[in-house]
Amino acid sequence: MSGAHDMPGLLLGDGLGVDADMHDITLHDVDLFGDPVMDSTLALPTRPLPSKQLLQRLDELRTRGCCQGIAWSRQGTIASITPDGKSIDLRFLRCRPDSGTWELTSSNPWSTVSPPLQGGPIVHLAWASTSSPELAVIDAVGRVTILSFSITLNRSYSVRRWDSDPVDDLHAVVGCYWLPLVSANRSFNVTHGQAVWNQSDYRYDNFISPSMGPFHPNPGKSALLCITTNGFLKLFFSQNSNRIEETDIELENITSSEDLITHSAMCSDKNTVLIAMATASKQLKIVRAIIHWGLPQPTDKQAPPGSMPLHPTIKDSHVAVTSWLQHGAGNTPLDASMTQLSHIELLPAAVEGQPPTLSPPLVLTVRSFVPNETSPFSQEPQSIIDRWGIHFDQSQSLHPAFEQLGSKNAPRPPPLTPRLRKLESIIMPKIIVSIHQLQLGKVLCFVFSDGTLQYRDRITMNETLNETNITHITSLHHVGFQFFDASPCLQVAFSPTNCSFVQVCEDGTLKWNRLNYPMEDPTVALQDPSQYHAVLAGLSLALAPSAVHQTNCDDILAIARPFSQKTDFTYAWIREIVKLLKFSVDYSEESHHDQLVRNHHLQLCLSILNHLGFRGEFEPRSFGGKFAMLALNVRNIVILITIASNTPINLKGQLSPLDEPEVVEALAGCAKWAVDLLSWMTDCLYRLLDDPIFMSILSDPKRFPELANYLQSQGDVSLHLLLCSSTRGFLSAACRRLTHLQSLCTRATQFYKNASRPPSPLKNAYEKMQHSTSSSLVKVHKFDNLVGGLSEDIRSAYRRTLSGLVSKPKPQNGTGNTQQGQDGNEQLVKKAQAHCELDMLLAANPPPGFREVLFNFFNTSLPNFRVQTDPARLYFGNYDLLEVEDNPKILAAKKTAGKYIDVFKRVEIYSGAGTVKNALSKNGGHANGAGEEEGPRWRRCVRCASVMEDVYGQRPGFTFVLAQQRKCSCGGNWGLLPRGSLVT
Repeated sequence: MSGAHDMPGLLLGDGLGVDADMHDITLHDVDLFGDPVMDSTLALPTRPLPSKQLLQRLDELRTRGCCQGIAWSRQGTIASITPDGKSIDLRFLRCRPDSGTWELTSSNPWSTVSPPLQGGPIVHLAWASTSSPELAVIDAVGRVTILSFSITLNRSYSVRRWDSDPVDDLHAVVGCYWLPLVSANRSFNVTHGQAVWNQSDYRYDNFISPSMGPFHPNPGKSALLCITTNGFLKLFFSQNSNRIEETDIELENITSSEDLITHSAMCSDKNTVLIAMATASKQLKIVRAIIHWGLPQPTDKQAPPGSMPLHPTIKDSHVAVTSWLQHGAGNTPLDASMTQLSHIELLPAAVEGQPPTLSPPLVLTVRSFVPNETSPFSQEPQSIIDRWGIHFDQSQSLHPAFEQLGSKNAPRPPPLTPRLRKLESIIMPKIIVSIHQLQLGKVLCFVFSDGTLQYRDRITMNETLNETNITHITSLHHVGFQFFDASPCLQVAFSPTNCSFVQVCEDGTLKWNRLNYPMEDPTVALQDPSQYHAVLAGLSLALAPSAVHQTNCDDILAIARPFSQKTDFTYAWIREIVKLLKFSVDYSEESHHDQLVRNHHLQLCLSILNHLGFRGEFEPRSFGGKFAMLALNVRNIVILITIASNTPINLKGQLSPLDEPEVVEALAGCAKWAVDLLSWMTDCLYRLLDDPIFMSILSDPKRFPELANYLQSQGDVSLHLLLCSSTRGFLSAACRRLTHLQSLCTRATQFYKNASRPPSPLKNAYEKMQHSTSSSLVKVHKFDNLVGGLSEDIRSAYRRTLSGLVSKPKPQNGTGNTQQGQDGNEQLVKKAQAHCELDMLLAANPPPGFREVLFNFFNTSLPNFRVQTDPARLYFGNYDLLEVEDNPKILAAKKTAGKYIDVFKRVEIYSGAGTVKNALSKNGGHANGAGEEEGPRWRRCVRCASVMEDVYGQRPGFTFVLAQQRKCSCGGNWGLLPRGSLVT
């Protein structure tokens, strides 16, 4: 048997790889069946374990229905709860003043509530969709504070405090909902649905959706609904006196802990509020609530809509009930955590299919499973999505035989029977941390804990928006834009445009992620004409809702900015926006200036042109950027002078804003800026008159197409400001308001002279305004006459050159066809005229018919006007207020001096060492009577980087005028700068 020791397959010591102590059994030496030897380095990878932060977040989602710790307002403020839960941080997107690129600002803490908090930590944030954003801040026991952000994005005003709310866990909020705003038509909303490629360009289809109430009786206001864990529905509403009041109703009679509500969601449905409630006993209850605002019948038909006091009451009715824990095939619970909800969503009815039909409301719940780290099995995390459709069965019709009976006791059709229809569950192999609705609820976006996103169709739950499709565009995803750089996250808040989001990372930091084009140099992709048109259509379609509803669209500007390196991109994009929104750019005919000023779509296009032409506050602007900047500022000055010249309705007969020195001081600066603009434009026109190259271009019809390119090479926008009817209208309106101010100053100074009154702030302000208007190097009424003459010549040129488009009407037996032909001709002429106006707005060459107009203007009108001015004084004039200087040396000196222009008062202000100060403190005085360290803080526009002092109105007239500066002249929002700093 001694030979047995030589048999290698039978000895345990080396055959099975056991060491001398029989402790270690290794697999790499075992080859009993002739299979390849396994190496320990090829073992299956270990399953990544969920982080502690994710587990804590899931526990929070399962135990608390309202626990959204980050929210993004429709105006751009990003509010987030601090890690300790004692306060909130405020952030927003801003354009960097030094380069024009976009970034997320650092945190700005909100400190209205001082710790310690009596009700525990802050747990939930929810924004209203009002134009002056309101933020509901809710703590762990359901106390509600409402903040208003009416002026700047990062400074709030408390409109309701939670001091008087009870400190009781049974009042904890498990679901909240802000009522929607009233639509323009009240019964339906019209939105832009998709862009369809039509051989040579894109056709934009409109999408009509029902407008679901209820609404606050006062348009522009909303109301907050809250569901508490003890079954109460609370309504927080703004009384017509602007005071926040409260009413409630008991939805559920809670008798035991099993009846407590853990999660709830709400949505509007046919002027009622649908409520979905999940209880601790795993029941899903649907309740309908009707709000009666208690408005009395007005006895006076002329009474303002907001003058009646509100006395709201709520009525509820139970719709349906079922269990939210219903197992189907393959849905066997893996863990006790699968019997706990993490999300509940109630999706309102949505229009689907062709022909359009209204799909029923949908209840959606999420249950998540996270594998245990001690589990011996290789389990994967997953989320189960359960869905129920809320159906209201139609009443049955009676058989005709019953009608023949004629009996009063004949059976009547049963009422509508609501029911819940369970739909197929969806299992996803990831942990869902957020659900977001897109495209009016037709698309659902699921955000996972690894930072990735998935889009699914609301009805079929099939994946969507994951393929490029440039023939039918409904989203930037169809054009090829994607979210990159996914990072593990705990919470997510989407922007108002849904084109970017901010995520709370596992380390507590916030990260901004926006849609990006999948190329390092996007302009390379734009060399493909089809892709170029698709990018323009996609960006225009993404911008349209913001333009219609006047919500924040800064993230779209950030997405589009890299494309602006292509020379004609900005102009092409604005053309596409005008085509999509169908707004007027032609103001060549005589029209009231009010229509021009109220054209918010035009302001948005000028704002885009201004921003994409901005390269830094001490860098030269592009031609389009300079043009848009001047147009927006003169528009703003027209608005301010108009507002100040009119008394508010509530103060009519009591005072006028022009009786307050602060208002007159501000208008004096605006008047100085406006007369400087007229003088600067006149000087630029004189330089063109003396330019032989320019005059030769006007003289030669063959060279006339070179005019725009030559003006752009010189950086001279003065002629385009006159040729474009919209900016010419702004200039004409400014001239007439300056004339009004001159007349007002004359009467005021004569009054003070005759009255022999001692000096007063109001008298000094009027003297300052008179100095600003009378010291103009150009007579305002003469310049207005020059502009008026040019306008008449342009109208004549249009009639002369476009008359060829009008066909002579053929004789008809009736008059109907003749009238239709005339209407068609007028529409054709208007369309051609609008095309010419859009070209000049976007710095293109004027139409050939304008050559004769310009030739006469520069050879007759302008020389005659020149005789009435002093060209030398105009040439050496100081135009620093206009900020149109392109000389790098002058810009560098301005940067060194720290000189800025206040866009409200139109005075020079300076940045000092550690503080900011105005021109008075630079000359030895003190701003607002305070020392340098106590100087006023500044506001900076987040879109164009303009600045103004953070002033307050102590008088009603000044407050009324200052309210028009809640936004910058470009339409961007204000961010309040830290004291003594120019960095947000």
